[in-house]
Amino acid sequence: MRLLLSLVLTVILAGTAAAEPKLLWEAKGLAQPESVAHDPVTDVFYVSNINGAVMQKDGNGFITRIKPDGTILERSWVKGLNAPTGLALRDRTLYVADVDELVEINAASGNVTKRHKAKGAIFLNDVAIAEDGTVYASDTPMNTIWRLKDGTFEPWLANDDLNGPNGLLVQGDKLIVASFGRMPGEGQKQELAGLLAVNLEDQTIEPMGKGEPVGNLDGLEPLDAGVYLVTDWAGGALYRIDSKGKADLLIDLNQGSADLTFFPPTKTVLIPMMLDNTLAAYRLSEPPPQTQKKKAK
Repeated sequence: MRLLLSLVLTVILAGTAAAEPKLLWEAKGLAQPESVAHDPVTDVFYVSNINGAVMQKDGNGFITRIKPDGTILERSWVKGLNAPTGLALRDRTLYVADVDELVEINAASGNVTKRHKAKGAIFLNDVAIAEDGTVYASDTPMNTIWRLKDGTFEPWLANDDLNGPNGLLVQGDKLIVASFGRMPGEGQKQELAGLLAVNLEDQTIEPMGKGEPVGNLDGLEPLDAGVYLVTDWAGGALYRIDSKGKADLLIDLNQGSADLTFFPPTKTVLIPMMLDNTLAAYRLSEPPPQTQKKKAK
C-alpha cells in the first residue's frame, strides 16, 4: 500500500511540476517593447519598440528582428516610427499601429510602403486581420475600433461598452476584444476588465461568459478552441481565459506584460515586457494551474 501511495504521489508531483511554464530565454536591450509577431517565411519575430512617450510623435520608435532562440538580428530593422505598438502580418506586409496611423511595411525590404491616417484617433493600440484581409485596429482611449477595408481606413465601431479596447483577434464572425478598463490615476479609480465578443455583422457587443473582470488586459492570442492567452499589463500576468470567462493564472510577471504571441509548434509564448525592456519566451505545458486571480501589486 505504501509503495502504491508513493507511486501515486510521484505521478501527481511530476504532473504539477510539468504544468509550470518554463522561461526559455530573454532578449534584452530593447526599448519599451510592446508587441511581437512571427514571420513564418523568414522564421523571425518582429518586435515593436516605443522608445519614448507612449503617444508622442517623436520619430524614435523602431522595429526589431529577433531569431527564435532570442538572438537579436537587427535591433533597428525599421526606424523613424513614433510609438509603434500592435503588429500583424499578412501577405508579406507588416501592419503597425503607430499613434494615429496604421503603417504598412514590406516584410522583405523593411521599407514603409503606406501610411493610413486615423484622423481623430488618440492611441491606436493593437492590430488584427480577418481572413478576407480586412484590418482592424483598436483606439483604446477613444473606445473605438478602426477598420481598413478596400483601401479605406475609418472608424468602424465607437462604443463605450468596449471599455478601453486593447487586444484584438478575429475568429469567424466575431472580433474578440481584450479590454483594458482603466488604470488608477489622478481623479479615477482602477477599473478591471475582461474579454468581449463583437459581432462583425451587426456590431453587437457581448461579454465573454459571465463577463467577470480579470485585469487591465493587453495581449490576446488563441491557445485552443474557445481558449485564449491574455496578458494583464498593470497587474503583470499571463492568463488562460476560456469562452465562459474562467481565468487561470499561468505566469506571475512584472508590470508591463504587453502584446504577446503564441507559437504552437513549440508551445512557446513570447511576451514583451515593456517596462523591463525585454522579450521573454516561455514554454507552456498542460494541464494549466487551478483557477486563481493575481493579487494586486
